[in-house]
Amino acid sequence: MSQRPNILYIHSHDTGRYVQPYGYAIPTPNIQQLAEEGVVFRQAHCANPTCSPSRAALLTGRWPHQCGMTGLVNLGWSLSDYGEHIVHTLRGAGYQTVILTKKLDEAEGVSAEFLADVPEEPFFLDVGFTQTHRPFPKPGPAEDPRWVAPPAPLPDTPATRQDMAGFKASARELDERMGVVLRALDAAGLRESTDHGTGVMLIMRGPGGFGGGRVLESLVSHVDVFPTLCDLAEIEPREGLVGRSLMPLVRGEAAEVNEAIFAQVNYHDTYEPQRCVRTRRWKYIRRFLDRDGPLLPNCDDGLSKDVWLDHDWPARGVDAEQLYDLVFDPTESCNVATDAACADALVEMRGRLDQWMHESCDPLLDGPVPHPEGVYIDDPDEIHSITPEKVKRWRNR
Repeated sequence: MSQRPNILYIHSHDTGRYVQPYGYAIPTPNIQQLAEEGVVFRQAHCANPTCSPSRAALLTGRWPHQCGMTGLVNLGWSLSDYGEHIVHTLRGAGYQTVILTKKLDEAEGVSAEFLADVPEEPFFLDVGFTQTHRPFPKPGPAEDPRWVAPPAPLPDTPATRQDMAGFKASARELDERMGVVLRALDAAGLRESTDHGTGVMLIMRGPGGFGGGRVLESLVSHVDVFPTLCDLAEIEPREGLVGRSLMPLVRGEAAEVNEAIFAQVNYHDTYEPQRCVRTRRWKYIRRFLDRDGPLLPNCDDGLSKDVWLDHDWPARGVDAEQLYDLVFDPTESCNVATDAACADALVEMRGRLDQWMHESCDPLLDGPVPHPEGVYIDDPDEIHSITPEKVKRWRNR
């Protein structure tokens, strides 16, 4: 490539794949246009289904337990080595880097001003939005809860429909804000030299083959983004990256780059260590905790959570070992870890996870995952998730 591409990294909170390009009745026209002009990864997965660790894995190319981000930034966690952040690799290759915090109310406006001011190229612009994190906004006329269906794991009730209507309203806000940034990119004449990525709804558009509205079914992970950008920009990747470049998929040279992908949970509001491995057919989860019930503070408060609480959710057990057949049980509702017919698959998936834990020097092999001194950890017997009032009391202690 004669000129290194600009990189626009747009990310949001808790959106998953609940947007229009992934087939859901949630209108997001700007994201849909991005999908139709780029490449959509239908099987992209985060490395940790919690806020800060998920983004840290993408931006460092390392597992959360390797980069130090085993909990949330707003509760005291941080990267163990900020030199591992992708901006340092990009700066070393001549990139101008700009990071706009997700707490910035006008991130889209500031981004548009940056792009309109003829930025020095190549650049890396990180734009984060708090949408679609709870609390959700009040639904508008386009999100009438009478005509909304909740996600498959939830019962279809007035409360869960109202909750999903709020999510749809938040997704609409996210799409509108993203539209401001994307239109500013077009107005600046930078579309053809710029790459994009958003959360686990991974959509990329730009030079090097990222176009045409293609849909790829390959298993990919957040940790694959860092080496992909290095490959695309012809930058020597730093040592320690654990993912694989997606360029062979984009160029049509391979159908898969990962036989399996991995994920983990350590701390959210409270400590709940879990490890996971996923292949095309199977998903295996191991829970490293001396209790068999749900840890309620790790689920954000909302109407859907209230429905489960009203139906005695705390009394339901959680299996320490779980195996799901993703072909015949895609919603992961039937744990077959004790099914004799699945014994071979269980042995295989256990082995994959054990090997990954050893190769990645997972601290769980030696006991509980340590946490930095002074971080906030909620009571595991608490019912409600962390509130601003709780955090304020902790900071003022």
